[in-house]
Amino acid sequence: MKMKELKVMVIALIMLVGMASSAVAAAPVKIKVFVGAQFEIGKLSGDKAGEFQHWYEGYLKDSTEYTVVGAERPVWVNKDGVAGSVLGMGKVRSSSSMTAILANPQFDFSDTYFIITGCGGTPPSVGTVASVFWADYLVDYDLGHRWGAGEVPEGQPLFSLRKGYEAVRTITINPELVKRAFELTKDTPLKDSEMSQKYRQKYPQKTAQRTPFVGVGTHVASDTFFHGPTLSKEAQYVCDVNNAGTYIITEMEGVAVGYVIKKFGHGDRVLSLRTAVNFDQGNPNETTLEHLDPAPGNYPGGFSTGIRNTYDVGSVFVNEVVSHWSEWKDGVPAK
Repeated sequence: MKMKELKVMVIALIMLVGMASSAVAAAPVKIKVFVGAQFEIGKLSGDKAGEFQHWYEGYLKDSTEYTVVGAERPVWVNKDGVAGSVLGMGKVRSSSSMTAILANPQFDFSDTYFIITGCGGTPPSVGTVASVFWADYLVDYDLGHRWGAGEVPEGQPLFSLRKGYEAVRTITINPELVKRAFELTKDTPLKDSEMSQKYRQKYPQKTAQRTPFVGVGTHVASDTFFHGPTLSKEAQYVCDVNNAGTYIITEMEGVAVGYVIKKFGHGDRVLSLRTAVNFDQGNPNETTLEHLDPAPGNYPGGFSTGIRNTYDVGSVFVNEVVSHWSEWKDGVPAK
């Protein structure tokens, strides 16, 4: 063999090895559980926690950080396949971030379980402050026609559905997955605060006066911070006409993020987990505006405890999936 031919073969071999190495390096990271929070207050660790900090400290502090073009924040992935990110508040920001993350070739989401997590409000008839609720339905409060009070006969709804959005405005969470998540987490010890205990007693409803608990109900998302008993009734009306159960959480992102995940083919592996940090309406002795801008001493006091409770509940599910991955990989395992 001539020296020139030998050199050509060596160069070709080096190129092939380099290409193979690149292919190995570019292999997507398999994700077992993805946690999507909506906002963080300050740092990722060490200060007042927002929706993501406890997840970061619990799973992702020593993880690998991946930049994702089009997403609000990086994605962090640990060695066990647990990933998380801050998606951004509101339906637009959160869903665009989720789209960018799911479309990014750095990750393999083919077997992933998704937890949409954060905080919200709850009606005092069905929930209480610092409780944690899994969703069985995700509903969009905004898709429809609305008009003002006084423009229709008294007592008539101020909202009607807009046809053509049936597949967008309501998502049914996989019943088997919700049931299993609730069964695994229903007895999780929850934290409480003295301020929340005093706050609850201003409400006459028995559920409102309860200590924090884990439950299941509909999560209603709106880009508007709707508030007060009138809009609370309207939110339930939206659920009723969509055959979507009883709403237990008001929030801003769930149905939008869930829809994106569904369109990418993972709709049967979506969960939504929220804490109630306040009631979505005032007590009988205050106006809606007074409740929105409370005087000192009238705060619900449920944010820090509720955010922690959400992590404590959600981490039970995450640990179960990761530690028994062979059972969960192909779907919700039989008991």
